[in-house]
Amino acid sequence: MEKPRLSFWQVWNMSFGFFGIQFGWGLQMANMSAIYQYLGAREGDIAFLWLAAPLTGLIVQPIVGYASDRTWGRLGRRRPYFLVGAILASLALIVMPQCGAVWMAAGLLWILDASINITMEPFRAFVGDMLPPAQRKSGFAMQSLLIGLGAVLSSALPYILTNWFKIGAGAASQGAIPRAVQLAFYIGAAVFLCAVLYTIFTTPEYPPDDLEKFKQAKQGAGGLGQMVREILGGIVTMPKTMRQLAVVQFFTWFALFCMWIYFVPAVATRVFGGTPGTPEYQAGNEWGGVCFSVYNGTAFVFAFLLLALVRKFSARSIHRVCLMCGGAGLALAYVVPQQQVLLISMLLVGVAWASILSMPYAMLANAIPADKMGFYMGVFNFFIVIPQILASLGLGLLMKSVLGDNPMNVVLLGGGSMIVAALCVSAVAKELE
Repeated sequence: MEKPRLSFWQVWNMSFGFFGIQFGWGLQMANMSAIYQYLGAREGDIAFLWLAAPLTGLIVQPIVGYASDRTWGRLGRRRPYFLVGAILASLALIVMPQCGAVWMAAGLLWILDASINITMEPFRAFVGDMLPPAQRKSGFAMQSLLIGLGAVLSSALPYILTNWFKIGAGAASQGAIPRAVQLAFYIGAAVFLCAVLYTIFTTPEYPPDDLEKFKQAKQGAGGLGQMVREILGGIVTMPKTMRQLAVVQFFTWFALFCMWIYFVPAVATRVFGGTPGTPEYQAGNEWGGVCFSVYNGTAFVFAFLLLALVRKFSARSIHRVCLMCGGAGLALAYVVPQQQVLLISMLLVGVAWASILSMPYAMLANAIPADKMGFYMGVFNFFIVIPQILASLGLGLLMKSVLGDNPMNVVLLGGGSMIVAALCVSAVAKELE
C-alpha cells in the first residue's frame, strides 16, 4: 500500500524510543570500564571483559532482524521486539550497579547488550516500514537527533549528579560502585523503558499489504539455516568496492573500541592520578563521561554541517578529513593529557563520529545493487563488530606485553588506527563518490 506522509510529531513519536536506547548505550560506554575497576579488575583484563558488546551484536542483530521481518501479531511486526528488549535491558540496568564481583558485571553486560540489540535492530527497519521513501531521510535524521541527545545526557549524568546535586560526592568504599553511578543506571532504566513504551503506544504499525501471502512466505522461509547461508555467501561475493570500504571500517572501529574501553580509565588514572576507590578516580571517571558527552554533542551538531558539505565535496573526501580529525584528537589526549585539553580532543573525535555514522553508508549505497541494499547493509555490519572482537581478545595481551599497562597508550593506538583508516579511504574507488 502507498504509505501516507507523517507529521513532524508522528515521526518524533515513532523515533522517540531511540532516545531511551541510546541512554542505555551511553551509560554503558562511559561507565563499564570504571565499574570493572571498582570491582577489582586489572587494566589489562578490561578489554576481554568487554567482549560481550561486539559478540552479541554479531549474533543477535541478524537473527532479530531476520525474525522481525517474518513476525505479525497483535502488537505488529517490530513492536514485540521493542517491548521484550526494553524490559530485559531495563532490568539489566537496574541490577548492574548492584554487582559485587567482576564476573557478575561481565555476565550482566552480556544480558544488557543482547537486550539492547533486540530493541535496536527492529528500530532501524521501522523507518522503512512506516514512512514513504521521500520521508525516510527525515526519519533517520530524527533518529540521529535523538541518538545524540540520549548520548549527551547519559554520558554526563554521573558528573551532573555528583557536582550539581551533590549525590555520592567523595570516595566510594573499596570494591563498591559510587552512588552517583548507581543512581544514573536506575534513571537510565526508567528512561529506556518509558521511551520505548512511548513509541509502542503512540505508533501503530501497518499490516503487510497481503497478509495471506505474508503468511505463506513465512511458512516457506528456510529459517535460520538459510539466513546463515545467505550471510556467508554475501561475504564471499560482496562487490570489490565494498571490500575496500570494509578495510576502512576495520581500522575505524578498532580505534573506536580502543577509546571506548580505555579512555575513561586513562583519564581517571593518568590525568586525575586516581586509583579505583579514591575521590580522584571517581572524579576522573565522571570527567571521562563529560568528555564522551562532548564528542556525542559535537557529532550531533556537525551532522547538520555535513548536509551542506555533501553538496560541494565527495563523501570520500569528507570522510578522509574527518577520520584524520578523529585520529588527531585521540593523539592529542596522549600528548597533552590535561583535563581541559581533553575536551578539545573530544571535539575532534566528535567530527569523526558524525562522519562514521553517515559517510561510509553514503558511499556503500552507490556500490551495491539496489535490490540487495538491506542484505548488504547487514553484511557490512560484520566489519564493525569483527575489529571490536579482535580488540577485546588482543588489547589485554598488548597491555601486558607491549603497552606497559598504561591505558593512555591504548588511546594513542586508537588514534593511529583511525589515521590508518583515513589513509585507506584513498583506496576506495572514486566511482563511490
